[in-house]
Amino acid sequence: MATTSLSSLTVAFSSLSFSSHVSSSNKTLYSPWIRRRRTASPLRWNSPTAIASSTTSFPIVAVSGGAAVSAEDLEGVSLEKYVKSRLPGGFAAQRLIGTGRRKCAIARVVLQEGTGKFVINYRDAKEYLQGNPLWLQYIKTPLLTLGFESSYDVFVKAQGGGLSGQAQAISLGIARALLKVSQNHRSPLKKEGLLTRDSRIVERKKVGLKKARKAPQFSKR
Repeated sequence: MATTSLSSLTVAFSSLSFSSHVSSSNKTLYSPWIRRRRTASPLRWNSPTAIASSTTSFPIVAVSGGAAVSAEDLEGVSLEKYVKSRLPGGFAAQRLIGTGRRKCAIARVVLQEGTGKFVINYRDAKEYLQGNPLWLQYIKTPLLTLGFESSYDVFVKAQGGGLSGQAQAISLGIARALLKVSQNHRSPLKKEGLLTRDSRIVERKKVGLKKARKAPQFSKR
C-alpha cells in the first residue's frame, strides 16, 4: 500500500514542468534586498564626451540677413575688437581718463576725439542703459554743457551698483576727464554741479529694525 502511494507521488512530480510556468521574457522580480546590476547608461549632458559631441555637431551661429554668421562675427565681439583697436594698451594707458563713483558703482572713462559715440562695457550706451532717457541724459550732460557732444568718443568700463548709479558715475568720470583737456572747463562744469561727488548712499540696516529706520509694528497688548 505504501509502495503504491510512493510510486504514484513520484509519477506526479515527474509530470510537472517548471519551465512552462516561467515567462520567456527577460524580466526579473524586484526585491529590496537584491542589488540590481547597473547597465550602461547613455551619455550624460555634463560629461566631456557629450559636450564635445554637442559642440561638434551643433556649432554656434547667428543668422543675420538670411545668412549664417559665426560667433566671432557677432556685434558684441566686433565692438570689443573696435574698442581695443581704439585704446592700445588698455584703459590705464590713455591720457584723457577720469574715474567716477556713485553709491557702489565705479566707472573708468576714456575720451578720444571722435563723433560722439558712447561705448559702455563693450556695448552701445543706449543698449546698455536699456534706453532709459534719464540715464542717457546723465552721461551726456558734461559734454552738452561744454558743447562737445559731437567732438569726443566716450569709452567706459563700469562695474558695481545698478544702472542708475553707473550712469551718474559715468557723468562724474566724463567731467573729470574733460578737466584734463583744459582747466578752463572747470568753471562751467562746477557751475552745473558736475564735479561734485555725490556721497549719498543707502543707510545701513539697524539691529532690531526691518530697515535703516523702519521698525516692526508696535502692539501694546
